[in-house]
Order: sequence, then C-alpha cells, then structure tokens
Amino acid sequence: MSVVKEDQYITLQQLTRARYQIIHQLTREKQRFLQHLSFKCNTFSQEVDSSVFGNAMMELFSEKFSLDELAEMPLEDLAGKKGHNRFNDPECVAKSIQKAMRSSYRLDKVVEDSIDLLLGTSITLIRTLQKQLKELEKGIERILAGLEEAQTIESTPGIGKVFTAGIIAEIGQIERFEDETKIAKYAGLYWRKHQSGRFIADDTSLSHNGNQYLRYHLVEAANSVIRHIPEYRAYYEKKYNEVPKHQHKRALVLTARKFVRLVDALLRNHQLYAPKRSVNE
Repeated sequence: MSVVKEDQYITLQQLTRARYQIIHQLTREKQRFLQHLSFKCNTFSQEVDSSVFGNAMMELFSEKFSLDELAEMPLEDLAGKKGHNRFNDPECVAKSIQKAMRSSYRLDKVVEDSIDLLLGTSITLIRTLQKQLKELEKGIERILAGLEEAQTIESTPGIGKVFTAGIIAEIGQIERFEDETKIAKYAGLYWRKHQSGRFIADDTSLSHNGNQYLRYHLVEAANSVIRHIPEYRAYYEKKYNEVPKHQHKRALVLTARKFVRLVDALLRNHQLYAPKRSVNE
C-alpha cells in the first residue's frame, strides 16, 4: 500500500470513528431530553406520535411555554405560527400536544423554570452535535472520493457514503483477510447460542467481541439494505420470525453477517453490485 493511500485510510478511520462517538453522544442527549420532557409533561410521549426531535417540536419547547399556555393556545396558532408549518400533520399533532398538556400534572414554578433550563440546554447540545455531524460527514465524503474501492460498496442500494466509508476504513485492504468469515469474526458479528443438550435458549445476545466500529457500520448498513433489496428484506423477516425475543436486533445482526459476504465479494473482485435475477426473468 502506498503511503498516500495509507494516510487516506487512517484519516478516514479517524473521521468515521469520531462520527460514531458523536452519534452515541447525540443519542444519549436525546434520551436526557426525553427524561426532562417526561417530567415537564408526563403524558407527552404517549400522546404525540410526531418525532419529538423534529425542528418544529424542538422550537416549540425551547420557547419555554408553560403547560397552561400550551394547553390554552389556539389550535391554528400552535400548529401554524408556532410550528412554522413544519408538522407532517399539523392538526393531528397540535391536538395531541394539547391533550397531553391538559392531562399532565402541573409543576411548581421554580421546578418548571429549572426543567425549562434543562430542556433549553439539552436542545442546544443536540443542535451543536447535529451540526458537528454534518461537518464530519462532509469531510468523510471528501476523503472517500479519492478511494476507488468505495465505488464497489457504495453501488449497493441503500448504503450511502457514510456507511461505505466506515466499512472501508475498518477493513482497509481486503487482502488482510483470508475470506469473509475472517471479516465477520473481526467485527464480532455473531449471535451467541446458549445450548444444553437438546435445549437451545431463546434469550441470547450479540457478541461484544471484535471491532465495535466495523460492527456498527455493518449493522447500520444492513438496516438500510433491507429497505432497498428484497433478498435481504426476506432474509431479515425469516430471522425475525425464528425467535420470540430480541427479534429485530438478532435479525439485523444476522442480516449484517449475510451482508459481509457481499462486501467481501465486491471488494475482492473489484466489482459493482448487481441484483440477482428472479426465476421468471
């Protein structure tokens, strides 16, 4: 490998790993926001179906309305001017918000002010992290443009540049691995089995061994692929229906394991993705 290319891999790995960390920070901060929100409005999560982290919802709470103000606010004002006409279904969401606010308990004024401060701080952090995420993704795309092998993975429907970058950054030169099983093992992509005689436990879990960054990008890529490639969707659904517990997570990990075979073939053979033809074609 040339020095220039090695530098590209290292830089790409640093950027994709930084993005991985920010994704986790963003998720944790959103969880904290929900905790504060549930204290301010204890029925909000159950009543409102729209994403609480959408721009309109964020602005709605960052303006620090009291429960009573939200409950009494005219519907057209709440859904229109205050929502900046960005709700997917303004009337439905606005009614849900008002219902949630009316059925929530009222906080002491001092406590409510503190919760408003926490909500505002959390919103600021979320927006800052989202901005950093966009900047990192721009940098990732710039580096990725200089790597020819990126085209092979990115040709797979639903993958996109970010997941392509994360996979390539962690795998590096495909020749490092003897075959696809070695890649899967390196990523720690397998679902542990608890077996005793003829009994096989349903309540098992994902292995936490291996490269967490590669595992993350493969699993996230698989989650996208199942929405674009029927073969992977069918495989996911088959695995989903095999067990009564951890259905989605297990099915996704096993689909990611199947996806590793495709990644290996594309990189090793320097080829673009080609969909399988159906029997009737």
